[in-house]
Amino acid sequence: MVRIRVLVVDDHRIFAESLAAALAAEPDVDVFAAGSGPAALRCLERAAGEGRRYDVLLVDADLGGRLPGARPAVPVHEGDEEGLVDGISLVTGVRTAHPAVRIIVLAEKDDPRRAALALQAGASGWVAKDCSLSRLLTVIRGVLRDETHLPPALLTGVLKELTAARKHRTESERLVESLTPREREVLRCMVAGLGRKAVAERLFLSPHTVRTHMQNVLGKLGVHSTLAAVALARRAGVGPVDLAGDVVERGGQLA
Repeated sequence: MVRIRVLVVDDHRIFAESLAAALAAEPDVDVFAAGSGPAALRCLERAAGEGRRYDVLLVDADLGGRLPGARPAVPVHEGDEEGLVDGISLVTGVRTAHPAVRIIVLAEKDDPRRAALALQAGASGWVAKDCSLSRLLTVIRGVLRDETHLPPALLTGVLKELTAARKHRTESERLVESLTPREREVLRCMVAGLGRKAVAERLFLSPHTVRTHMQNVLGKLGVHSTLAAVALARRAGVGPVDLAGDVVERGGQLA
């Protein structure tokens, strides 16, 4: 019998243990639990190192912990662009580090916007926490066949969100294309989290010149803050500059 290895990731201990116990009663399911995003990543790494990878993650949409350096797959809009999208940020991290793992998001309530974010992040399913065990098992086995599962009531709303996200991305790409090559370089530095002084040192420019470039970037993008510019840049697919390239190895020593 081929066994399915499932990892439940939920910071509500009673719920996680109850769900794990219910799933463990199935003859073909091995189930484990983690109480946070970082704990889940450690479980995945340890299992991969021991050659016993997990097949499916069940992730709480409202997972409380933040992952260091993690970002939502689609940046949230300008009112709250600093925030991560709860458990959905874990979906992004897992899909990047462990692409073979299938992920199902468990939610307290149906939310088309967050369900769309979960799918864009790489989740294969969105399931209500109060669904029946038989329904959850159907979804678990379905995602292992590369199926995508959503509650029927969410389909229309999720399609609208995905369409709107694509339109928003297209508009963001058009705005970024209006920047000069130097302004795009400055924008990538901003995405990497560099301040004005650090950008000046990296690009061999004066802080005054960098300030002018940053003001031009904000003006052309039609935003009023660095955070808003970074959020728009991410929507347009603009990545950060490679800070690792600043470390140069000379004669066996790091300079």
